[in-house]
Amino acid sequence: MFVSKNPENTHNLLAMLSLIESLNPWLLGVGLNATLLGIIAIIPKKLLTPAGIFHAWLLGVIIWGTLGWPGYLVVVFYFIVGSGVTRIGMTQKEAAGIAEKRSGARGPENVWGSALVAALCAVGVLLVPDLKFLLCLGYVASFSTKLSDTTASEVGKAYGQRTFLITTLQPVARGTEGAVSLEGTLAGVIGSVAIALVGWGVNLIDVLGIVWCVIAAFIATNLESVIGATLQSKYTWLTNEVVNIVNTLIGAVSAIILALMWQSIF
Repeated sequence: MFVSKNPENTHNLLAMLSLIESLNPWLLGVGLNATLLGIIAIIPKKLLTPAGIFHAWLLGVIIWGTLGWPGYLVVVFYFIVGSGVTRIGMTQKEAAGIAEKRSGARGPENVWGSALVAALCAVGVLLVPDLKFLLCLGYVASFSTKLSDTTASEVGKAYGQRTFLITTLQPVARGTEGAVSLEGTLAGVIGSVAIALVGWGVNLIDVLGIVWCVIAAFIATNLESVIGATLQSKYTWLTNEVVNIVNTLIGAVSAIILALMWQSIF
């Protein structure tokens, strides 16, 4: 976390954070999210649908009430960066018919597809405090996985020079379910590192946690591509949002397993 070199500014910042933490986190979460999402609702560039705003408010209250400002900062970072990369090359993607629906504005299905696993980890911290370390790791890893997936997909669709089906490595068109590209894969790794660093910066995970999150995100993102290439077209219930939940669950569980394996060895 950034700390000013000016001792007085640092003291004021710490005092403000201490005051925030002393307030009822649930009431504070209600007010803060109502304010921020009210601003989002009136800006010209629509980032959320009206229903999406309500569900994002509910998610924000849960995260603030359970993990406080550190957990909230992670989800805000994901939302801002994820919304930004969705709009990369939007004109070209819309022309090719491979852009996100509603020009990237998130609805309820997108909110929970991206954050249901994270919300469960956050609630788990409240209910099972003895597992806080592992659940916080799962929380950050789930968002690291989702941002990796979003970044890889959107950058790949916009700038991927050569895209291949992950199961056969045969060339396919951009936007094909299960398609991967070098550009998208590298962008996905960068996205997973970025949000893991945020999680580390606010003390939700340790330095090794960054490694577990990045590895887990890489595993989960590629497995998500395999699911897209093999199963998604066969089952109507296997929507993008359901796949996102599976994807983030794999990421969270993988990071936790890696951490437990490391602890058992060392």
